[in-house]
Amino acid sequence: MSLAVKEILNIGCRQLEECGIADAAIDSKLLYCHLMNITTTQLILEYQQILSDALCDEYFKLLDIRSSGVPLQHITGVQEFMGLEFAVNEHVLIPRQDTETLVEDALDVINKNELRGEPLTIKAKKDYDVLDLCCGSGAIGVSLAALCPKVKVTCSDLSKDAIAMAKQNAAKLAGGKKVSFEEGNLLMPFKGRFKNKKFDMIISNPPYIKTSVIPTLQKEVRDHEPMMALDGGASGLDFYRQIIADAAGCLKKEGVLMLEIGHDQREELCALLEETGQFENITGLQDLANRDRIIFATLAPKKK
Repeated sequence: MSLAVKEILNIGCRQLEECGIADAAIDSKLLYCHLMNITTTQLILEYQQILSDALCDEYFKLLDIRSSGVPLQHITGVQEFMGLEFAVNEHVLIPRQDTETLVEDALDVINKNELRGEPLTIKAKKDYDVLDLCCGSGAIGVSLAALCPKVKVTCSDLSKDAIAMAKQNAAKLAGGKKVSFEEGNLLMPFKGRFKNKKFDMIISNPPYIKTSVIPTLQKEVRDHEPMMALDGGASGLDFYRQIIADAAGCLKKEGVLMLEIGHDQREELCALLEETGQFENITGLQDLANRDRIIFATLAPKKK
């Protein structure tokens, strides 16, 4: 049966709501835009148009997939982040708006040598060699490369599939010129007797959810996003402990370490950094909802 676009969107919204999908009204529209390859602005002009039986069927197929809990981004294959359209799939964590705060802070450190409007005590640098650790889709590193002319970025991840996705996004969004890639476990690819790569900034959104919390996550996260990008171990701190233990050896003089964190992890992570005796200017920062979201620290001078 043929239906008006406005009518089919209302049907879609009701179905998604009944299936417990958050933002049902938005998702019903975005599925239609994906099907028709139009923007949300163009959608407004189509409300009264009649959709053919074949297109109605295609829309309902997409609707059923979304109703089953498959993330919208896995259906459309994209997610906007920092004003850029990143390709995503089931092998990478879908970039979240919360992480944009981390990138914005990093841009201020690199471009202005300041953090949240306060000047840093470290010297400003003409160029920044940045490591995006646990890069996933490359959202953090590729955004920095695309938006800042003074950075050179290395994206690193343990997952071959994640590296492939990050390469695709770098080629599309940053021309691939300022981004290189390493596959391996955390900082291990950059350590060794004959190879010890150092960076001006290490920035990371590692897995940080406690293993016991995983079963309580939304179904679309728990069942469809890569577990290796979510599970931070029993304490949620497994990856941070390894990063903090090795970061000093992979940072240049006055190098910067920036980590996205869980809302309840600030005190423990600040303590871990202090215990090393290798970092200073250790600071916790909040996101737009005033939840703890970022840890910032700089490499302390070596003691004589």
